[in-house]
Amino acid sequence: MAAAMTIPSLGMAETLRVADSFPVGHYIAENMTKIWMDKVTELTGGEVEFEYYPAEQLGKSKDLLSLTQSNTVDIGYVGVSYVADKLPLSAVGELPEAFNSSCQGTGAYWSIARPGGILDEAELAPQGVRMLLVMILSPYQIFTAENEITDIDSFKGMKLRATGGTKEIAVQLMGATPVNIPAPETREALTRGTIDGVLFPHSSALPYELEPALAYGTQGMNFGSFVASYVISEDRWNRLSPEVQKAMTDAAEEVIGSACKAAEELDLKDKQTMADAGVAFVSLPEEDMAEIGKRMSTIGEKWAEDLDGRGLPGSEVLQAFRDALAE
Repeated sequence: MAAAMTIPSLGMAETLRVADSFPVGHYIAENMTKIWMDKVTELTGGEVEFEYYPAEQLGKSKDLLSLTQSNTVDIGYVGVSYVADKLPLSAVGELPEAFNSSCQGTGAYWSIARPGGILDEAELAPQGVRMLLVMILSPYQIFTAENEITDIDSFKGMKLRATGGTKEIAVQLMGATPVNIPAPETREALTRGTIDGVLFPHSSALPYELEPALAYGTQGMNFGSFVASYVISEDRWNRLSPEVQKAMTDAAEEVIGSACKAAEELDLKDKQTMADAGVAFVSLPEEDMAEIGKRMSTIGEKWAEDLDGRGLPGSEVLQAFRDALAE
């Protein structure tokens, strides 16, 4: 079937540069980025090829959006927490809302972030970019380097790595202080004692080799998530042929769904790997879990009200995301 859809090669291949900050072998790159690139090359009959630059080779994670906007790179990774000043509305997918798996969150988010969706029209298009790929990670847990986790008060006074406004609010609601540190710098911060712990999903902790530096972790909680996306500038997109644009879009629809399923499988596997490495997973008392859930449920409204007050459609975007989750 794929062969029938393949675009005949028109001669010399066009090579696009894809840049991200993930370490070599990271599950997002392996299960989404690389598969998408291979699929696009297949669908275009080799008309489009890619040069892939992982591990911040072409720029720091916080700079990849601007590098993409300026066409310094053709397709850039955007972790929206790293560019909250430019993409505040896009953080809606990081709220601790009514989803407990990667695919639930990803499907709902993609429906509002794809070209023509409310998030695209309200924020991405005005920034001159369009989203090509996205994954919402499995819900974050709190991990600590030394401090034992026993109850809801265990987190008071801690310094916890948290990226972006939504997870910073979650940390503050737990009585802790949020510290914004890019993922590649997290292990060093843990080992030096710069931070006491992190908010991370299991599958993101392992590629950054955090497990040797961690002792305790929560389980069964939702402290928010993370939006991992790849974007292309509208200028660069418009210089691609309609056939290549279609190939990229078709490949994305297929790969986004398969990638989040792979992420869910890895989440369970990687949790066990962390446990085998010595991380003690703690189930908090039921009354504490209920109280934490109550606190987390207030974040969406606070987030939306803040954006509304800045003249941005926070409440509208939040409701659209909630509606998509309900579907």
